[in-house]
This record gives sequence, C-alpha cells and structure tokens, in this order.
Amino acid sequence: MVPEPDVPWITLVHNDPVNLMSYVTYVFQTYFGYSKDKATKLMMDVHHKGRAVVSSGTREEMERDVQAMHGYGLWATLQQDRK
Repeated sequence: MVPEPDVPWITLVHNDPVNLMSYVTYVFQTYFGYSKDKATKLMMDVHHKGRAVVSSGTREEMERDVQAMHGYGLWATLQQDRK
C-alpha cells in the first residue's frame, strides 16, 4: 500500500453582504502581511468570484487562519487542495 502524498490544505474566504471591500483588503494586509496590491486582488476575487484562496499549508495552519478570519468577522472555510 502506497501512502498518499500530503495534500496541502487551503483557506478560502467567501463573499458576504456585510464587510466593506476596504476592510477585507485591510484584514488580508494585516493578518497575512500581503502587499496592498495582492490584498486588493484577493479581495476582488472574493467580491467578483465569490471566494478566494488566501493561504495554503498544513491542516493545522489553515485551521488557525480560518479561526483568525472568523475573529475578523469574515466568512472562511478550509479544505484540501484538489490539485
């Protein structure tokens, strides 16, 4: 039996009707340390596509990121990356 490779996990932030685009950009810059350009691009993906992948790594890291996003009032989930 061959062990499956360690598939990375991802954190998704979903669009919601509550948070302002500027606030979502601020959260991405503050928590993840993203540049304003990268944070803005991710926020626009959330706004236009309904969600964006904001981080990837181990399940434990992604659980921490999801909890942090919840702490900021954002709707976030984690899942295994399907690549």
